[in-house]
Amino acid sequence: MSETQSKQLLHLVIGGELSDLEGVEFTDLDKVDIVGVYPNYASAYKIWKQKAQMTVDDAHMRYFIVHLHRLMDPEND
Repeated sequence: MSETQSKQLLHLVIGGELSDLEGVEFTDLDKVDIVGVYPNYASAYKIWKQKAQMTVDDAHMRYFIVHLHRLMDPEND
């Protein structure tokens, strides 16, 4: 990788209905919305914000950004 290329830091955006507002367990895993994988936090955040705002009236709907790069290479994060 050249010095001008930035390191790819993959992020996953997912969401769905939570079974409890205090937790992070989804009501139905078959209905989890896997929005997509993004090359950096900024692009994942932009999509996360759009999806979260679309469901603002439903308190049980939550969207999350998962830092895949931390799971894939925990020693170098």
